[in-house]
Amino acid sequence: MGAPVPGRPAHHREHGFANLNPGFERPGFWTVQAFRLRRVWAALFGGRPAPAFPRVANDGRALRENRGEATLTWVGHATLLIQLDGVNVLTDPHWSERASPLAWLGPRRLNPPGLAFEDLPPIHAVVISHDHYDHLDRATVRRLAATHRPRFLVPLGMKAWFTSVGIADGVEELDWWETRRVGAVTFTCVPIQHWSARTPWDTDRRLWSGWAVAGPDRRAFFGGDTGYGEGFRELGARLGPFDLALVSISAYEPPAMMRHTHTTPEEALRLFADVGARTFVAVHWGTFDMSEEPVDEPPRRLRAEARRLGLPADRVWILEHGETRRW
Repeated sequence: MGAPVPGRPAHHREHGFANLNPGFERPGFWTVQAFRLRRVWAALFGGRPAPAFPRVANDGRALRENRGEATLTWVGHATLLIQLDGVNVLTDPHWSERASPLAWLGPRRLNPPGLAFEDLPPIHAVVISHDHYDHLDRATVRRLAATHRPRFLVPLGMKAWFTSVGIADGVEELDWWETRRVGAVTFTCVPIQHWSARTPWDTDRRLWSGWAVAGPDRRAFFGGDTGYGEGFRELGARLGPFDLALVSISAYEPPAMMRHTHTTPEEALRLFADVGARTFVAVHWGTFDMSEEPVDEPPRRLRAEARRLGLPADRVWILEHGETRRW
């Protein structure tokens, strides 16, 4: 990605950004092409049957009437509605049918959003973890900008993309460890281990991040997409302990493609311990078929590992689409 930039943080490069883990490796060219070919073949010629995951009917009324209670609602994939101290926050919002630049090809939604866009409460802040199509959806952010006018908090390099899609106001770029405040809630952009690209020509030009969302009495960590690394202990020491850790549990097969950029369910629980969280929330599963493990395998592996570690069920949340819980 280029040489380090003198006088700038270690993750900055001449033409973009880099992970700090010296053992980080991107998969080789032929590994990537073989994976993409298998995914296209599956999409064109049938793919895999989608399991029927349970859902919770949610018309949003209680969320719209909420004036201060801390709640968490899983819309699907990495999209969650966090209500904290009167501030309504969306993470990586995605209401479109596909996670793709194409309307006719790419991962199709297996489950409808757990909360209809029209049923949202007023959205005050939106955090984006990175620019991949399953986390940054053009149609959704444009609709949010038009109807809710939230503050979009994004990693470095992303503001130009928002401007290019017609969102010129309310977008604030942050580097790792920088903070912004919305109402009583403080948002901190935090290091994770991933990468970025929306085309073959812009790899790692935009930064990737997780987010710490902290009110006066409660804190949540949203991991976006990340591989496991030693840096999460530092994150826990600096900003924890957290009440919630919202961590991806899918997209780990094949390991040659995924092992440095996504956590397995077992690694996700290690990350949960590192950041010092009270409750684990499984995200990034059951909505899009993004990889080669069975779609219903991640929660089964998560439950098995939680039992092995002696974690009680009330500390490991596997939400249904549309489910709201107080925290």
